[in-house]
Formats: sequence, C-alpha cells, structure tokens
Amino acid sequence: MKFRVERDVLADSVAWAARTLPSRPSLPILAGLLLEADGDGIVVSSFDYETSSRVVVAADVAESGRALVPGRLLADITRALPAAPVNLALDGSRVAVTCGKSVFALPTFPVEDYPSLPAMPESSGTIPGAEFAAAVAQVAIAAGRDDTLPTLTGIRVEVEASTITLAATDRYRLAVRELAWDPALPGIESHALVPARILADTAKALAGVDVVQLSLAVSSEGLMGFEGEGRRTTTRLLDGEFPKYRSLLPSETLSSATMSTEELTDSVKRVALVAERNTPVRLEFTGSELILRAGAGDDAQATESLECNFEGEALEIAFNPQYLLDGLSALGSTTTTMNFTQPTRPAVLTGGAEADSDYRYLLMPVRLAG
Repeated sequence: MKFRVERDVLADSVAWAARTLPSRPSLPILAGLLLEADGDGIVVSSFDYETSSRVVVAADVAESGRALVPGRLLADITRALPAAPVNLALDGSRVAVTCGKSVFALPTFPVEDYPSLPAMPESSGTIPGAEFAAAVAQVAIAAGRDDTLPTLTGIRVEVEASTITLAATDRYRLAVRELAWDPALPGIESHALVPARILADTAKALAGVDVVQLSLAVSSEGLMGFEGEGRRTTTRLLDGEFPKYRSLLPSETLSSATMSTEELTDSVKRVALVAERNTPVRLEFTGSELILRAGAGDDAQATESLECNFEGEALEIAFNPQYLLDGLSALGSTTTTMNFTQPTRPAVLTGGAEADSDYRYLLMPVRLAG
C-alpha cells in the first residue's frame, strides 16, 4: 500500500472514521482504522460490531493494499501535520507517514483479523443535512445518559409517509420534533430506537451535506444507516420498548406565558447561581410579571423579575435550572411560550412565531416543599 493525499483531505477523513472508535475496545484491533488504497482513491473505515464509519476520498495511489493502524493516534498525527501533501506507505509491519519534514512510523494490527463492515441498508429516503442536524440536536439534549437504562439513551425515530418524528426522554424532560423528508416509498411506515450519541454525532458531522440518505433495516439487520457525499455510518438499533411519550403531552392548556427567550435565559442563569446542587429555580407568574427565586433559609438567595404576557390563574412552579436552560437554548426562538395545566404537571415549551412550530420540550416540575 502506497499513496499520496492532501493533508486536509486525509485529516478530515480520518477524523470522520475515528469519531466512532470505542474508548474501551473489547478487542485491540477494534481500536484500529482500516486504510484501503485502490484505483484512484482510499477508503478509511472503522467498526466495533455496533457502529461503523466509512469514507471514500480521492488520492494518488501508487500501490494498492490494506493496513490497520491505531485509529486515535493516526487522527492526532494527521491533525497536527504541516500544510503539505501526505505520503503513506506500508513497509512490512509498519506504516510510514511522511509530510514535509515530519516522518512517523506506526505499528499495524493483523488486517486479516478485522471484521467486515456491515452493508448499508437499502435507502429509505433523503433529507437535507442541515435540517436533519438541527432537528437531532434539539431532541438529543433530552436523551438519558444512564447506561443502566439503555432504552432511555436512545432517540426514537418514527417514519410515517413524508414525516419523521424524533423523540427522546430521560424521565425528567421530553423533546419531540417533527420534520418533513423525501421518502423512497410514499406510504412508508417504520420506527427505530437509535443510540442518541451516535445519531447526534453523525447528524452534526453531516450538517454540511446537501442531501443525507437515511436507511432503515429494522426487521432484518436491526441497523440504521446515514450517508452523504462519500461518508457513511451504520449503527445497531437499541432493544427495548421506548416509553409511550405521546400520552405525556398535555391535551389542554389552562394557562400560558410568553416572554423573551434571551431575557428568561439570562435571568435563570443569574438566579441559579445561588441554587445548590439539585435545588430548583421557582417561577411565579402573576399578571404581566414573572418572578424567579432560588435559595431558601440561611442559604444564599436570589430574586429577579421580568415582563411576560401571562394568561390564566396565578401560578408558581419550580424546575431544574439546567433542564430549563437546555430547553430554552434548543428552541431557536426570540420568544418562548410556556404552557401549563397544574403546578404539579409538566410544562411544555415552544418557540414564537418565527421558530419551528414542530418542536416541543416537555419539562417535569420539581415538587415544592409544603
């Protein structure tokens, strides 16, 4: 194996494939990146039996061949190389990386022991990369991070005709986003539970791609694939039953408040400075004013008020300040509307008229003492 490639092209392709490498691989070879040179290009790929990444880039190939090298080390090296073409050559059991006056010699793993990457499932449809990345980011913030509850660490992907619904919850908040896409079949219906971290990282990395191909193989391989502009990722789906989240969304609204997102965000951040760990921020809505409070007793306390347009009976409710800030940042709107039923029931945050009306962030309140 011997080829020459531009530094930025190599660094980007290696970074794409290395981002899904396991931090604690079950086998040493799974920490490697597979380099394959043939014809007019190279293929850089990774696979840990759960998630695969593959990217094809153009290169000047002098000798075809394959090599399996330490992935994270190669990523660090390519990112640090000077701005000059890079030459890679397999020499016995080592790969030489030469760029300008920099020379590295990397050990290799037995390439014959590396598992074959799964095939990309048949395309289910396409969606603009920027829209897909924005929608996934809005939902991923609510996904759980407790590996003892694996079902909650995923994002539910529901496909029904020309609409995709994304949902995630960690039991304390729920984020739901609907968006349009171009299905391969007009009446397609399917659903999957995709690891949130993989979906978020992949969508973000494909944000600059004009069209992203989504592929679902639920009944057979249990895979979901994403592909765009020569870059591909597949991931195994999570097992388990996702909560019936639609029943959590209130069917009525007894009161609502609309206010500036920026002002509310700044106020929550300031008031939360005195909130101890797991201590909520209280929101009291009366007339055209919102009063925020945090702290109690002999501890530090903070109070702040801001204008709001409130409709309904006076209401006091409390939230985890970080969860509230997460929802406000995800709205992407200059104004925020909070809809309520009771102080002990979840509130639903939506954006103003200029925001995406298909996004809802449901937040469980913190029970107040007394």
